[in-house]
Amino acid sequence: MSRAQDTKPVYPDKQESNTSFESTYELYRPRIRKYFSLKLNPMVADDLTQQVFLKAVENIHNFKGRSNVFTWIFNIAQNTVKNEYRRISRKKESPFDFTAYESQSISLEFTNYVDFRIDIGAALNQLDEVDQEIIALRFFVDCTLTEIAKIIEMRESAVKNRLYRSLEKLRKELKEWGDITIMSIQDLISIVNKGNNEGTNHRLKKVHHDLFVELSKHVERVSSKYNHDPSQKVVIEIYPDLPTFHQAVGEADAPNWFMGTYDGHILKIVSPLNPGPEHTYQSILKSTVHLFTMWLISDMNPNVPKWIRQGIGGYEAKQMTEDFIKGSTEEAIRNLEIPSFEELNNDTWDFETMKGFQFSYMFVEFVVEKYGINALNKLIRAPHAFNEIFQCSESELHMKMVEYIRSPAPQ
Repeated sequence: MSRAQDTKPVYPDKQESNTSFESTYELYRPRIRKYFSLKLNPMVADDLTQQVFLKAVENIHNFKGRSNVFTWIFNIAQNTVKNEYRRISRKKESPFDFTAYESQSISLEFTNYVDFRIDIGAALNQLDEVDQEIIALRFFVDCTLTEIAKIIEMRESAVKNRLYRSLEKLRKELKEWGDITIMSIQDLISIVNKGNNEGTNHRLKKVHHDLFVELSKHVERVSSKYNHDPSQKVVIEIYPDLPTFHQAVGEADAPNWFMGTYDGHILKIVSPLNPGPEHTYQSILKSTVHLFTMWLISDMNPNVPKWIRQGIGGYEAKQMTEDFIKGSTEEAIRNLEIPSFEELNNDTWDFETMKGFQFSYMFVEFVVEKYGINALNKLIRAPHAFNEIFQCSESELHMKMVEYIRSPAPQ
């Protein structure tokens, strides 16, 4: 599930022009078409998809913003399916059996770092209609749990529970192991050791295990939170020590705190076994979560500013304690030396000197606390749409952030 549509820089909640609706069409058309292919017939999916978006254009004045645009459009698609079923019934035709849809695999974690791939063709016949709908929406139409909850009018927690119970039921009931295969996070992330590893194989195996366990706690959570599944497999390269790592990434004179980076889908880190004077075994593990999150945000939108990538990475990895953030920024805040968004795009070592990691974290925390995770998701996809997302300019938002971080924490 690449969710390639999430890389679009538009998340339109207010449609005021044909141009913006064209963006909405490009963003959501594949998902609506998949739904028609499942529920009716792939042969009519294109025509019905066109009909849905024509109805959406004609009725856009009725969209009040109480749900997101996709949910609103999807409700039109559901009504279209119901109308088609009524028409088919009158003509005594048979609707397309979506349980015979082309088999493919789906995956969902059941334990810390093991999940199950289930052949969907065999699976759907085992479930009732509601559970079939949930699985179809999640794994074929690529809906988030939040979207599914709104579509089927059920609490998100109930949707999640039904999804897990359904897959657990299939795992137990399907007797042929040809229908189920066990996979691990190793199928999503691979680890490569760089340098001379002679005599340390048993210790490296523990590093691999610990990295997989740490990432397994966060990969699904972070991907779901930001409505984006990785577009490709991530590779983690482990370098034996800081000098080797710095040399490999072309930063031979880098400071000791610089322990990891990413290039494309490759995350490069120093070994937790030899982290240098400013890190520990555990901090390297958490920093890898930071790097994965940064990569995921870049996978969503390659043009997202550095402060958003760094801030979200730190916010999700939580490797900086509140006391550290407060203590390390206290003087800068008191002297009003708080960097601007532009300054936080600094790609030199000055980023650390200006406390860029801490301020980026606090800025992201501000957005989540004051505007919610949906606003942050929109900012990732449209990082300069301040007026549309926050109803204020970039400079005004920065002023609000400064006021927020200068305010004393509630007792």
